[in-house]
Amino acid sequence: MSRLKKWLLGLCFLLLAVALWVVFSPMPQGIPVLEYHEVAESVDEDAYVYNVPPEEFRQQLDYLQQQGYTTISMLDFMKAKRGKMELPAKPIILTFDDGYEDNYTDLLPILEEYGMKATVYVITNEIGQPGYLNWEQLRDMQDRGIEIGSHTANHDPLTGMDAARQLDEVHLSKLLLEWNGIHTVYTFSYPNGAYDASLPALLAQNEYLTAVTGDAGLNTFETDPYLMQRVNIPHPRFGLLEFKLRLLKAEVFTKLRIHQHLENPS
Repeated sequence: MSRLKKWLLGLCFLLLAVALWVVFSPMPQGIPVLEYHEVAESVDEDAYVYNVPPEEFRQQLDYLQQQGYTTISMLDFMKAKRGKMELPAKPIILTFDDGYEDNYTDLLPILEEYGMKATVYVITNEIGQPGYLNWEQLRDMQDRGIEIGSHTANHDPLTGMDAARQLDEVHLSKLLLEWNGIHTVYTFSYPNGAYDASLPALLAQNEYLTAVTGDAGLNTFETDPYLMQRVNIPHPRFGLLEFKLRLLKAEVFTKLRIHQHLENPS
């Protein structure tokens, strides 16, 4: 047998061993955070991959309820982490990036139908622009149980900016929301999931309590609250099976310790 064949055979055995370990050993416990964008019947072609049509979204919520999940907000998570409230037995956080208008017209009624809550991260300079939420809608969503967070002022990746502009994007977006009647903004979503080692401290200095990345995994009270794990839920190509696989991805990435953010990693 050639050296290459031996190497390939060894690799196959290794992958099989890893797969068996993942399947048959206990899965980790933690809180999934799901990343959505739009929930609409139809969207522009360039937004197709980010949209979950309402009926398929309902199927996903049905599945979550069947599995015993209860939705919480990012603020609920931090209150529980600080011992100020108790979480339900199986919590999950639904998040929606960018602040599209269909979050009000389509998403909100569905969430209310299911008795669920969510966190919506808005790009403040898009508020009131065509296709995006306006201030009246944002305030009404908040009154109806939706947590509002910042997705910066302009949705440009923070990692490509100098420190002064990073501060503007993080600080001014928060101030603008609060000046316009949004309750204190405690949570943040990194544009494009891009972050670097300096950003958690910047967010803490500006009185944010949590921030979400695009790195799949589950969250516990040991997770760095400024680098919370989140799994993307794109337009479903394979129905509910794909959604289930996305939830499994969060568990597997946690188990294999792939891009996991712990406050005090061992």
